[in-house]
Amino acid sequence: MKQPKNVDEYISSFPETTRRILETIRGTIKAAAPQADESVSYGMPAYKLNGRPLVYFAGYKNHVGFYATPTGHAAFSDELSKYKQGKGSVQFPIDKPMPLDLISRIVAFRVKENMEKK
Repeated sequence: MKQPKNVDEYISSFPETTRRILETIRGTIKAAAPQADESVSYGMPAYKLNGRPLVYFAGYKNHVGFYATPTGHAAFSDELSKYKQGKGSVQFPIDKPMPLDLISRIVAFRVKENMEKK
């Protein structure tokens, strides 16, 4: 897949079911961080505030990858423990309901953390 120019192009490259999930996650992030700048970085949707990364997400065949930097994952480690994880990432299965409330709380945590480093 070629590098998408923007998040709309990124999301449109997925099948309809995945596209709907990615749009929902995008809306959840934007609601929790309305001042964040949206872009594509590392080939995936990225959100920054005050020039600092907040979160990223990416679509895959069977899951959505969510990247909230190490601090976002550490702060919610108990709630994230039921999901497959990698270094700085968590995988939300596409065939299960997305934990939108958890995503929203993680984004809000990252916003607060980011603002404190301002």
